[in-house]
Amino acid sequence: MSRLKDKYKEQVFPALKDKYNYDNVMQVPKLEKITLNMGLGDAKDNPKLLEMAVKEMAEIAGQAPVVTKSRKSIANFKVRSGMSVGCKVTLRGERMYEFADKFFNIVLPRVRDFKGVNKNSFDGRGNYSMGVKEQLIFPEIVYDKVEKVRGMDIVFTTTAKTDEEAYTLLEMLGMPFEK
Repeated sequence: MSRLKDKYKEQVFPALKDKYNYDNVMQVPKLEKITLNMGLGDAKDNPKLLEMAVKEMAEIAGQAPVVTKSRKSIANFKVRSGMSVGCKVTLRGERMYEFADKFFNIVLPRVRDFKGVNKNSFDGRGNYSMGVKEQLIFPEIVYDKVEKVRGMDIVFTTTAKTDEEAYTLLEMLGMPFEK
């Protein structure tokens, strides 16, 4: 079992249950899934870039990503319906906890001038979204093999009903929020 999952079961779960006085153990918020999404606007012209992005995303997540296709044509962006425009990975279970542990303790401290992640990125339903400007902050990515620096969106989906509960959950798990 991963370190973060052990921490959740032994420390975070009882602390949340006591703090919010839940009647049922199923009401205690938990991390449901983590979704990584990378948009590739320039990949429509060069399929090799899409291939490299998919490979990098697989290294970061430890799981093969799904190539996302455009749903409809947009003439201004020269995009046709069905073109490959990005890739995404949904992590659950053990891989999710491993990724979250690595992300909180290794990846985020590697960001230049890092003071913490923004507290205001909750969606009102207990989910937290954030963006990363470059994939080079992940230790799996070899700097010399990167053809283009890309960012990605990371969404932490929780079972919390409010943003306050989700904030407490993520903070107890180790997410470094700015003070």
